[in-house]
Amino acid sequence: MSTRSSLCGLRRMRGLRVVALSTALAASLGGGIASAPTAHATPPGGKDVTVTLFEWKFASVARECTNVLGPKGYGYVEVSPPQEHIQGSQWWTSYQPVSYKIAGRLGDRAAFQNMVNTCHAAGVKVIADAVVNHMTAGSGTGTGGTGYTKYNYPGYYQDQDFHSCRTNISNYADRWNVQNCELVGLADLNTGSDYVRGKIAGYMNDLISLGVDGFRIDGAKHIAASDLAAIKGKLTKPGIFWAQEVIYGAGEAVQPSEYTGTGDVDEFRAAFDLKRVFTNEKLAYLNNWGASWGYLPSNQARPFVDNWDTERNGSTLNYKYGSTYTLANVYLLAWPYGSPNIYSGYEFTNIDAGPPNGGTVNACFQDGWKCQHYWRQITNMVAFRNAVAGTSVTNWWSNGNNAIAFGRGGKGYVAINHEGSAITRTFQTSLPAGSYCDVQHGDPSSGGGCSGPKYTVNSSGQFTATVGAGDAVALYVGAGG
Repeated sequence: MSTRSSLCGLRRMRGLRVVALSTALAASLGGGIASAPTAHATPPGGKDVTVTLFEWKFASVARECTNVLGPKGYGYVEVSPPQEHIQGSQWWTSYQPVSYKIAGRLGDRAAFQNMVNTCHAAGVKVIADAVVNHMTAGSGTGTGGTGYTKYNYPGYYQDQDFHSCRTNISNYADRWNVQNCELVGLADLNTGSDYVRGKIAGYMNDLISLGVDGFRIDGAKHIAASDLAAIKGKLTKPGIFWAQEVIYGAGEAVQPSEYTGTGDVDEFRAAFDLKRVFTNEKLAYLNNWGASWGYLPSNQARPFVDNWDTERNGSTLNYKYGSTYTLANVYLLAWPYGSPNIYSGYEFTNIDAGPPNGGTVNACFQDGWKCQHYWRQITNMVAFRNAVAGTSVTNWWSNGNNAIAFGRGGKGYVAINHEGSAITRTFQTSLPAGSYCDVQHGDPSSGGGCSGPKYTVNSSGQFTATVGAGDAVALYVGAGG
């Protein structure tokens, strides 16, 4: 949820009341960052792909960890905010916290604990989406029965715990305005206050006690980087993995690079550029995609194709783009930049619409659940990525337009055809000679089996294939045929 360019859902909220202007300056960025706790620059462990199961109930996430995420090689699952929030069916109600109790629509404390335990048993770590910049925009009773008003949350916060700027953010060229005023009318916590920092850290420590392995910091751009460093310093695991939502904006006062002292940062520029290249330019331009394009360094970036905000506001690709969307995800997973985050959401026509069945996923591909993470073309590239980890790009080829192919050392090779017709060619790879399962069209099995087509790489590292329009071929060592 979060900044000017991505609040498509929240902007549509009815009856938001804009109130009066601000005080507390966020601490200057200088001091706090130098003493920031050591952060994992990339997700710890050998598997660096995260999947965001947007608005899935915790019980459904647990089952998916066992049945899909663990077996397919995902390293992390990111879950939507667990904290108590305002009532309502819209997805964005999850992003207006009422308390730090685990009592939202997605499940209670017991369901959350069971999910963490189940995912860990499947070899999948858990990232919790943490909404700590703000509370709500009004008053009422939360999903866990807590009564609240905009600036009063019993047991947590009172008026003095919020920034005194009580008007909406209006100037992204002004750091103070961005980090002290209100994001679309939401009560903005004074994260410069040690009391507020303690409450936020207490919530995070509670989740850590339940086994959470990391956090996604919602709306991090609206919190001074030094404040986040101070909060992280209060955690029982101050080096825990976290990824911060800082949307890049040219000429804006607050930039993504300011936040790398405490963890990774979601690299929105990568998603914006993938849409532009895949829809209006040439895939041939992607031969040096990554930090050289002005992005964050690879070991500090979490690139993605889309998320719940960007799929709704049109700034990135989304499932409605068909094979273009699929191929962008294939490229993201095959290319050695950052630690990718795969998004998995649900169909929508109304951009405010909440999850089908209140978040219960009875089965993938039913009731509107898109389950992009389980599309063969995407999910099998997770194992591809794990298999080629640590290798660089080799044997780059393009037709100068929208057909590309490249290897990952001597471990893998992928060909992507975004042309309007099939291509047939002999591809030069660095793969060892042998038979390989094309994991874009089949699933490898133990003992060298494959449910789809196989390709033979000769002693010169070559194989010949026809790649259909809007299609791909992917081979890797370990997925034999």
